[in-house]
Amino acid sequence: MYSTIRQLDPEPGWHVFKRQRDVLFRTHPQSPLPKPDRHQFGGLEYFPYDPQWRLIVPLEPPSSPSTTDIDLGSDGNFRLTEIGQVVIRSDASLSLFWVEGYGGGLFLPFADATNNVTTYGGGRYLLDGIKGVDLGAQKEHLILDFNFAYNPSCVYDERWVCPLAPEQNRLPLSVNAGEQAYLPVPT
Repeated sequence: MYSTIRQLDPEPGWHVFKRQRDVLFRTHPQSPLPKPDRHQFGGLEYFPYDPQWRLIVPLEPPSSPSTTDIDLGSDGNFRLTEIGQVVIRSDASLSLFWVEGYGGGLFLPFADATNNVTTYGGGRYLLDGIKGVDLGAQKEHLILDFNFAYNPSCVYDERWVCPLAPEQNRLPLSVNAGEQAYLPVPT
């Protein structure tokens, strides 16, 4: 049902995504929120859905393929291999990565001009195959819907270690779509 909604009209699927993410944060044993904070959790904040941030873009070969190792402390090593690039406008492109080991899958972290203003300072994630976050494809094109962008788990609790957006994925523009900065309820 969810994928059908998403294909016909992405906004209803986005509402399902937000509701399910809030349920996960409140109830899942591996919630990014510390247990004491879950009872007062009121939900995550998002920019209003903006269809202009839903892009269908071709995946281009990487300009200079590279592999990057990121040390995640006690979580081990996180290896990313660049598998392609997507151009989201004439002055902005992003590298798409394949996660080697760990949980595998596509990974698209990004940072933009909203960081430290209305969104988390370290950037957000758009695609994460490890967590099953993949918006699909149409032939040789990827669907990038920045309305589904979300914060990494380390935003909510320091027990999580998260790879952040590499230099080539720092956009010179504001992506006013997706999850906003998390502000915990004061105790």
